[in-house]
Amino acid sequence: MEFGRVLKTCRMCGGEKLYKFLDLGFTPPSDAIISFEDLLEPEIFFPLNVLQCEDCGLTQLGYVVNSKLLYGSKYKYESSITETGKKHFFLMADSICKRFDLKNKSLAVDIGSNVGVLLEGFKKNGMEVLGIDPAVEIYKIANERNIETWHEFFNPAVAERIKIEKGRAKIITGTNVFAHIDDKEGLLKSLDILLEEDGVFVFEVPYLVDLIENLEYDTIYLEHLEYISVKPLINFFKKHNFDVFDVEKYDIHGKSIRVFVCRTGKIPISGNIEKFILLENEKKIYNKETLDEFAKKVALHKEMLINLLRDIKKDGKKIIGISAPAKGNTVLNYCKIGADLIDYIAEKSLIKKGGYTPGMHIPIVGEEKIMEDKPDYGIIFAWNFAEEIIRNNENFSKAGGKFIIPIPSPIIK
Repeated sequence: MEFGRVLKTCRMCGGEKLYKFLDLGFTPPSDAIISFEDLLEPEIFFPLNVLQCEDCGLTQLGYVVNSKLLYGSKYKYESSITETGKKHFFLMADSICKRFDLKNKSLAVDIGSNVGVLLEGFKKNGMEVLGIDPAVEIYKIANERNIETWHEFFNPAVAERIKIEKGRAKIITGTNVFAHIDDKEGLLKSLDILLEEDGVFVFEVPYLVDLIENLEYDTIYLEHLEYISVKPLINFFKKHNFDVFDVEKYDIHGKSIRVFVCRTGKIPISGNIEKFILLENEKKIYNKETLDEFAKKVALHKEMLINLLRDIKKDGKKIIGISAPAKGNTVLNYCKIGADLIDYIAEKSLIKKGGYTPGMHIPIVGEEKIMEDKPDYGIIFAWNFAEEIIRNNENFSKAGGKFIIPIPSPIIK
């Protein structure tokens, strides 16, 4: 099996002028939780650097890891862990059904459907649902939850099979998956096969403007091949006879955009599109100076966070992690924070419990250990769900524990 490839041309426009502005060193896949047995084996690290296409503006990783290595048996991300996440997906399903007046029994297909939370929302609205997910443990959980899920990567052959067995889809969705797909041409062919003539493709991705403004560099990891802004999407979809007809913004995963796509000319183009492009130009996210300044701030953040943790340890205090998301592993590996600074990470997800973080090998334990142990500080790596995590760990604060929120600037609460 090939490990991956160096990106030589832009994935969306084919441009060869790729400006490298950020290098986060070498890292293993962020979602690949390590078992005790794995600790005895070699671990593969890949270059994590970010480029921007000078032609279309797409921001993307400079090295593309083979997707079979990323989404195999070690992939442990569950989308249903937080109540905030569940609520967001249910509201998303309700909103889409209402906006497009979807009829009972029409088909919704979710790409990278994880454990099926969004599809559960569509099911509650009377729709037929089907999930597509390549991660071994994850698709099994979805089926156990009575959300039919196929263990596949979404591609033209799978789209053809769905069309034959289930009919064409009125809605195809992808939440935090569009930027994971390397073969964008294959994705568009698959949409063309499966989507009804008046069907809609809706996907959510973290927004590049917010990533830069709020120093969300921890959302950069090997599974995220792209960092999406609106401008590059317009021509890319147009080239394949689709229109981006609307974009909305939501407070999830540190601020995401929801992008709506239809076949060319089927739905009028919203004025929101122009507003987003004006915003991107105003924020100068396609300027080398802006990108270089972002890289400098990332390096400074690393220094600040390491110094904070070292100072706390010098005082004889105990630090743990609270939550073990993929983004936390970018911070751990880039800043070289190991078990010498963080004793363990407490995590709600049962399938992560008992494992170790990729790269730095910090043990992951059940969240009940927090109150057994009564540490002094807990660093919240899933800072986008900080409010809920702080609320759920009220006893930790009552016992004198303090929270560290690492992004955008390390603060103690």
